[in-house]
Amino acid sequence: MAESTTVSNTENLMKYMKLDQRGAVLAEYIWIDGTNGVRTKTKTLSKPVKSYKELPEWNFDGSSTGQAPGDNSDVYIRPVAIFPDPFRGGDNILVMTETWDPDGTPNKFNYRHECVRLMDANAKQEPWFGLEQEYTILGPDGWPYGWPKGGYPAPQGPYYCGVGTGKVFCRDIVEAHYKACLFAGIKISGINAEVMPSQWEFQVGPCEGIELGDHLWVARYLLYRVAEEFGAKITIEPKPMKGNWNGTGLHTNVSTAAMRRDGGMKAIEDACKKLGERHEEHILVYGEGNAERMTGEHETASIDKFSYAVADRGASIRIPRQCAAEGKGYLEDRRPASNADPYRITGIIMETIFGGMEGLDLSKAEKYSRIHN
Repeated sequence: MAESTTVSNTENLMKYMKLDQRGAVLAEYIWIDGTNGVRTKTKTLSKPVKSYKELPEWNFDGSSTGQAPGDNSDVYIRPVAIFPDPFRGGDNILVMTETWDPDGTPNKFNYRHECVRLMDANAKQEPWFGLEQEYTILGPDGWPYGWPKGGYPAPQGPYYCGVGTGKVFCRDIVEAHYKACLFAGIKISGINAEVMPSQWEFQVGPCEGIELGDHLWVARYLLYRVAEEFGAKITIEPKPMKGNWNGTGLHTNVSTAAMRRDGGMKAIEDACKKLGERHEEHILVYGEGNAERMTGEHETASIDKFSYAVADRGASIRIPRQCAAEGKGYLEDRRPASNADPYRITGIIMETIFGGMEGLDLSKAEKYSRIHN
């Protein structure tokens, strides 16, 4: 396993983790920064809480996270969901937050706020989402685990859902993350080794509405945090290794009440047609570097063309064969890259299928960029 790069070690740490907190509760506030990354800071609470509504707003230096200029750097974080903390245990919690500017408007990287509006406006559609988060585990040197230093392993084939030494790598990180998610109440529905060695996937969902984005972002935080303890790095770049290797995606499964009813195939096909009409707009918010992944090879469609088909993993949208046979179910949008924001994905899908809202167009939201002081 990975050689730890941390100063401390688990045996020493546990002596302190067992100490009595004397009634205090630690709340780990989580937010998304200006580069689509995760940031956190810890607040001490005087007592346990049952709802995020009991928690105070907080703030941070946005000039250090790419979210504000240096001469007006305060950014506020407002709690929106809480989860049990699998690292500290007890009454300690993880707190998902939204970022807001001092003038009371959402920070320009706060895509959750826009997504909530769309979900609330279309709540009667009962949208369910399930996202498949692929990622790659790297060593401290940035090279995938299990790969020869400076070299390459045997070609793809034996690694997908593989079992055994030489076929899978870092299963201990994957299992630790799985258990941490379950403890935290994340709706994680499964894991599997992926096509490229040291590439894995976990699935979150089905979740209704905004819950999917909250759960996936906290699951990402947990993955990065678990990897810290093993001295490993996690990358969600869509094409971490160039050449004849699969990229990493965030396949998005979508189902509405109309799709799940008898005869729902018509609603599925109607949605596919609408998604095709806004293909370019979706690609704009489906992740950075996605053109390197969506080449038409390695189980992807071409980024320049839209298609949908039954059971075709080379299509933009795949309709599972079982759904086609039953005449109802869901669709799988295979275009999102692994580093895409789930709030942006699910939000624009709702916007495209059910119509937008006045003053809101998710395809025109500012792309990820760092604000320089």
